[in-house]
Amino acid sequence: MPPSPASDNPDELLNAAERDLIRCELTVRFGRPPAVVDGIHLRVWRTGPLAGQPKVPVAVQSMVDRGLMVVRGGSPHLARAHFTEAGLDALLWLAAQRRGLDPVQFAHVRQELGVGASETSR
Repeated sequence: MPPSPASDNPDELLNAAERDLIRCELTVRFGRPPAVVDGIHLRVWRTGPLAGQPKVPVAVQSMVDRGLMVVRGGSPHLARAHFTEAGLDALLWLAAQRRGLDPVQFAHVRQELGVGASETSR
């Protein structure tokens, strides 16, 4: 029998695609660690009938549908997806998982979430 998606398993707050997106977006790039509070950058449609609207990836849309994120656009050229309180709880859950957020690679995220050294030794 194939494994059930995260929505069918109440023990998992984030599915594999969402976990991958979070890890990718919160990875240190160019020596600067991204802040959780800044949200996830979304591209914006430049032309066509959706011009000025954010291009929302499937994983982000899934989290928006479940109330873990909200999409905000400050201007027609800038949009971000921000974690809600429930989304921050889901991030804490991910950080607490043995293979969730690597304690070294995502130390900046763990620090921002207030996850101490005692939780990284799990």
